[in-house]
Amino acid sequence: MAKYAFFLGCIAPLRYPGVEKSTREVCKSLGIELVDLTDANCCPAPGVIRSFDKVTWLAAAARNLALAEKAGLDIITICNGCYGSLFDAAHELHADPALLKEVNGILADIGMSYGGKTKVRHFAEVLFNEVGVEKIKAAIKKPLEYKVATFYGCHFLKPSKIKELDDPENPHILDDLVEATGAKSMPRVQKVMCCGAGGGLRSQYGETALKFTETNLKNIKDSGAEMIIDVCPFCHLQFDIGQKEIGKYAFPVLHLSQLFGIAMGMSEKELGLSAHQTPVKL
Repeated sequence: MAKYAFFLGCIAPLRYPGVEKSTREVCKSLGIELVDLTDANCCPAPGVIRSFDKVTWLAAAARNLALAEKAGLDIITICNGCYGSLFDAAHELHADPALLKEVNGILADIGMSYGGKTKVRHFAEVLFNEVGVEKIKAAIKKPLEYKVATFYGCHFLKPSKIKELDDPENPHILDDLVEATGAKSMPRVQKVMCCGAGGGLRSQYGETALKFTETNLKNIKDSGAEMIIDVCPFCHLQFDIGQKEIGKYAFPVLHLSQLFGIAMGMSEKELGLSAHQTPVKL
């Protein structure tokens, strides 16, 4: 059984606990053991802290990487923002011994150090590359017939030359994973556009953020999709709450783990659908 240190992030456990629950159940069904990363801190969000002080951002991220390293595990996360922050920090620290030494000087003040060994993985990438679509198909108990819009977000695929997961302009990983449940991924224009929440845009320029969201929602409607499937709790929040703020749309929003949860027979309570602002009717 594959084993990973489970980095929860902030939004999923606080705002959408069903995403956490469904991830745990889906991973268990697929032979992935999740080990809680005890005492973890915020990733931290690269669009905020890194903008002000890069070394502080690296030190905070390195503390999480060091916790996983001490446990002898790589990190798995269910959030694009956490994935982007931790992956980028690990990449920079692995590539720059002088920077790693500087960060370790900071960590030494709290009795920690980081050796530069932790790899950072995304839930969806692990499912696609390690579990595989065929094994997922075999675990499906309730084949689905939804027409869905897959939402990749910004930090899952990019920086693409470093992550090398998929074609950053015309990706297919999420589409293939979704269609393993029997659902159909509907093609649309501007498929990899930002949801509007990235980089603190939602908190600082809310109206501008909603323009991004509304453009996405219009494209999703034009595609014929019935719901949105994301792989990031922050994108999830932006679509779930943003639709109410815009007032024109009401697409159910599900994290990929929740879609798999439905197809694997989880109940609405287990999926945490009552926490969603935009109603989800299965």
